[in-house]
Amino acid sequence: MGSSVWLGVLVPGHCQGYREFRGTCKVGIEKPREEPKGESGLLGVSIIKRMLQTLYDYFWWERLWLPVNLTWADLEDRDGRVYAKASDLYVTLPLALFFLIVRYFFELYVATPLAALLNVKEKARLRAPPNATLEHFYLTSGKQPKQVEIELLAQQSGISGRQVERWFRRRRNQDRPSLLKKFREASWRFTFYLVAFVAGMAVIVDKPWFYDLKKVWEGYPIQSTIPSQYWYYTIELSFYMSLLFSIASDVKRKDFKEQIIHHVATIILISFSWFANYIRAGTLIMALHDSSDYLLESAKMFNYAGWKNTCNNIFIVFAVVFIITRLVILPFWILHCTLVYPLEIYPAFFGYYFFNAMMGVLQALHIFWAYLILRMAHKFITGKVVEDERSDREETESSEGEEAIAGGGAKSRPLANGHLVLNNHHRKND
Repeated sequence: MGSSVWLGVLVPGHCQGYREFRGTCKVGIEKPREEPKGESGLLGVSIIKRMLQTLYDYFWWERLWLPVNLTWADLEDRDGRVYAKASDLYVTLPLALFFLIVRYFFELYVATPLAALLNVKEKARLRAPPNATLEHFYLTSGKQPKQVEIELLAQQSGISGRQVERWFRRRRNQDRPSLLKKFREASWRFTFYLVAFVAGMAVIVDKPWFYDLKKVWEGYPIQSTIPSQYWYYTIELSFYMSLLFSIASDVKRKDFKEQIIHHVATIILISFSWFANYIRAGTLIMALHDSSDYLLESAKMFNYAGWKNTCNNIFIVFAVVFIITRLVILPFWILHCTLVYPLEIYPAFFGYYFFNAMMGVLQALHIFWAYLILRMAHKFITGKVVEDERSDREETESSEGEEAIAGGGAKSRPLANGHLVLNNHHRKND
């Protein structure tokens, strides 16, 4: 480290090889000199820079991204041919933030008036009365107290156990998203997925690899890109980044963790496929996913609007398209294309394994969601109302139902938003 000073130590006796001084010898010992504060800081910055440079070099090591005997120099623009570069995707971060702004104004000036047109309104909810003891338990210990805890909370609050249960029911409902919020979110996603699907098909429908998957790897990785592919990639990647940014404020469903995994895996896959020039395969995969997503969101919209028959009919179409695209075409055509055909032209490398591992994560999520879809389809076939299995349903005021029954109401009827449901004629059977 830095410079040092010579410290003379006197050692008695004969010291051959050292300079003698009055019967002693002078031995040199290195003593570190104190670094000035400024130099120490610069040294730390220098070490961090070297570490970051090492990580950068390793991250972009050709053997991680490209087949053997190929380098990044092989993908430099030449002769009017443009190749994918990591710097091309720098625009996605500001574009993702732009998507959040566009979404805000879309929900305000498009989705909200549409909701009013379809008679989707904010429903008045009974709020839990102020209670410091119950609020503290709700925020720190849990939203679903056990029976023993309910009795203890009742004693501490000076109210009955039934009142404690009612308070927690109302408090949980306060945190649940309103029907209008769900409708706005579904409207935004429906609009994007529909536009993205149409745009994606326009990008790939005239390409030879759309009809012959072996052509996906023809000439790989020396495959130039075109502007339509670039914009398709940047818009899709920016949208999924915006979903990840807003996931904390979006409607939380039972598959919240799976949604996060899906968004992260999708962002990694889109980014990696661009860096490694898996663009032809990437455009096919994105278009395939968009083909069913807009159907699901439209079914949600009509469900929130109370258009039962329309919702059910669209859901049937969605279920069929989802099963065909995610459980048939994707594993038996697209995954076969990315697993088998590349090995016919080059040995497997890290990028090959990584890309297909991410595809495996998505396929596992598809199987999970297919299970939920089939469960909903079963409810539909057996005559039950089709609802999103992932939704966090609003709880009802059971005490109101009990009072109505005691007052001569119908026996053991279901409750909806705190009111007895005698029939289903209040819904639109369009």
